Amino acid sequence: MANMNTIEIKAFIPAKDYEISQAFYADLGFTQASDTAGVTYFYHGNCSFLLQNFYDQTLAENLMMHLLVEDVQSWHQHIIEAGITDKYKVEISAVTEQPWGMLDFVLYDPSGVLWRIAQNI
Repeated sequence: MANMNTIEIKAFIPAKDYEISQAFYADLGFTQASDTAGVTYFYHGNCSFLLQNFYDQTLAENLMMHLLVEDVQSWHQHIIEAGITDKYKVEISAVTEQPWGMLDFVLYDPSGVLWRIAQNI
């Protein structure tokens, strides 16, 4: 097969309130690269996703994203110190050592999407 190289893969993240979700992800540390026709392209380093102005409760509450980072404690501390949990009324867990060889924590976005932010140990 000729030229089967890939560039990237992105998930579409649903937003119950599009503007609140845009602000949440910006406060979390993602850069908004574009916002066209109800789809916002966010990235941080080499990681990206598309926030969509679309909401389905079942989809949102069953969607899980995994973000692998170099320093999970720094991410956790940033979220706490920035007041993101209070500002957006979202839940965050403590950093926990997992049996699969990672330190991670769980953060829910304003639409109910679960993010597992982790680092390898």
